[in-house]
Amino acid sequence: MVCSIGFLLAAGMVMAGSGLLDRSYRPLAGKAPVNLQQAHGGKVLLVVNTASKCGFTPQFEALEALHAKYKGEGFSVLGFPSGDFMNQEYADEKQIQKFCTLTYGVKFPMFEKVHVKGDEATPLYRDLAKATGEAPSWNFHKYLIGRDGQVLASFGTRTKPDDKVVIDAIERALKAPRPAKPAAKSG
Repeated sequence: MVCSIGFLLAAGMVMAGSGLLDRSYRPLAGKAPVNLQQAHGGKVLLVVNTASKCGFTPQFEALEALHAKYKGEGFSVLGFPSGDFMNQEYADEKQIQKFCTLTYGVKFPMFEKVHVKGDEATPLYRDLAKATGEAPSWNFHKYLIGRDGQVLASFGTRTKPDDKVVIDAIERALKAPRPAKPAAKSG
């Protein structure tokens, strides 16, 4: 089981809040980009690179269960399909969407197909790798982000979404005080 929660917290390797999520991605098979900060800022997030044709694809079921269980408390799973590892993702986003919905009942937000490793990695994944010292080495790598937009933990592919270490980290993040809102300016 790969988990860097203690390392991240002890070393203070976290990203500043607004910059990490201040990016826009299209919803899977959608046209209009969604700004992650505007749509999901202030929530506890589990960001996952997914693939439809991988031996770890059954993790979709546990990811959806986590999303359903904790969404009322301000939690969301954000899925980012990627074909970076042995091209185990469909090329067509509508096919990805159909597979995830019909096979695993995925309702959590899924976004456009992206690159998650190397020079082609999308800026979100470059920053996640920089913050944790861990780029995904396979499909279904998970990053936990707190309500303040800071990276709290990184979980490798083999750590299942319903593993106690993941659930405990999510529950701790949900219980953490909400970040203070900036004071209104008087005019």
